[in-house]
Amino acid sequence: MIRITPDPIAISLGPLSVGWYGIGYVVAVAMLVLVTQREAARRGIDPQHVTGVLVLSAALAIIGARLYHVIDQFHLYSSNLAAIVLPPYSGLGLYGGVAGAALGIAIYTRRHGIPVWRALDVVIPGTLFAQGIARWGNFFNQELYGPPTSAPWGIAIECQNRVALYPCDRFPFETTGFHPLFFYESALTITGGLIALWLARRFAHRLRDGDIASFWGIWYGAVRTFLETFREGYNWTVGGIPTAQLIGIGLIVVGIATIVWRHTRSSPIEPEQPEEASERQSPVPAGPSG
Repeated sequence: MIRITPDPIAISLGPLSVGWYGIGYVVAVAMLVLVTQREAARRGIDPQHVTGVLVLSAALAIIGARLYHVIDQFHLYSSNLAAIVLPPYSGLGLYGGVAGAALGIAIYTRRHGIPVWRALDVVIPGTLFAQGIARWGNFFNQELYGPPTSAPWGIAIECQNRVALYPCDRFPFETTGFHPLFFYESALTITGGLIALWLARRFAHRLRDGDIASFWGIWYGAVRTFLETFREGYNWTVGGIPTAQLIGIGLIVVGIATIVWRHTRSSPIEPEQPEEASERQSPVPAGPSG
């Protein structure tokens, strides 16, 4: 069992504090920008679009991520609504972050006359890497864990951070390890980013705009749907089913349906000549998810 129980606060400056979760998001955004700029340049797209959309997309991603978390954990905020907007902002929900970032991308691409699906394809590999990095914030907050396990990679969870199902009087802190779901998701999403990069290169001549974005829906939807079966203590459910799992299933269905629809209604995109590509201003947005 891994007995590390980290402090969620990285830096304290008087009344202000900076959490590891927030630092993780900053690192995730930096990775997202780096990967996306390289992907944009490879496809003949002006990398300046990445920084052009960054502020808008990142701001909406944070708002969306915070909103999702507050709805999911509203019992923590119902008696203190001010805590929703006051620091520290340690609670962020990845689905909300992705939705906010996508909205920022849509606004930016519409304003600049850029095909939104092509923009999403360019940003998806970096997004998956960013998701994998941001998930490590859950480790520092001692959250996103599964049931007890005897596996050597089980992580210790302090009593005050446990869901009601796993009290310390039944599951002693000294001897109980839990499945590190944050790590499983981190490893799987980073793997998805590598696959997305490979698909974008290996099958570039056969892909339609939006195929890589649909891959994200299928891959991450499957990862999240599977991992949610390990979790307990949900607060946001629909018909007794965790909302996160329902969204995951929906992403899989939409991802498959959009790929089928594109490949039965259109022809592969003809590769652009370097001269033509340099004259275009195509997109690359940014925004993580958490």
